[in-house]
Amino acid sequence: MNRTDQPNVQSSAHEEHVKGWLLYDSSCGFCDRWVRFWQPILARRGFAVEPLQSDFARSRIQLSDDVLLSDLRLLLHDGQLVEGADAYRYLMRRIYWAYPLYVISIVPVCSTLFDWGYRRFRDHRHRISRVCRLPSHQVQDEPRNQFESGRQATRHRSP
Repeated sequence: MNRTDQPNVQSSAHEEHVKGWLLYDSSCGFCDRWVRFWQPILARRGFAVEPLQSDFARSRIQLSDDVLLSDLRLLLHDGQLVEGADAYRYLMRRIYWAYPLYVISIVPVCSTLFDWGYRRFRDHRHRISRVCRLPSHQVQDEPRNQFESGRQATRHRSP
């Protein structure tokens, strides 16, 4: 598994019961919906959900924004960091009905395919979100593309 030790994990008394935090890119519409869909299942297993853009994530994982936002991360209570496809594997292994998917994801040929599929999705998640019209729940001050920019400019012209 792709794990990194993070010795400076801070926790408070109310975080003691949390096994870990799934940290995701909330600027990705698909990711935002996907994580909110799975959040109750993860919560029952002791995992909380936080955006990578949150002060919580940034204070615990000292990485530049480019690196921080490049991948899904699972920060375990003991400070270990599980990233990317391995974060999915870690969680699938702990959900009884997802365990068969975990087993498939570690079989040699399937493991390579699982990792490849994850990387392809990760690298194109914002494009997929736009095509599927899945906006994130972050406030967007600027238009997302030139068409919206032109449409807004047209709407605001006086006759």
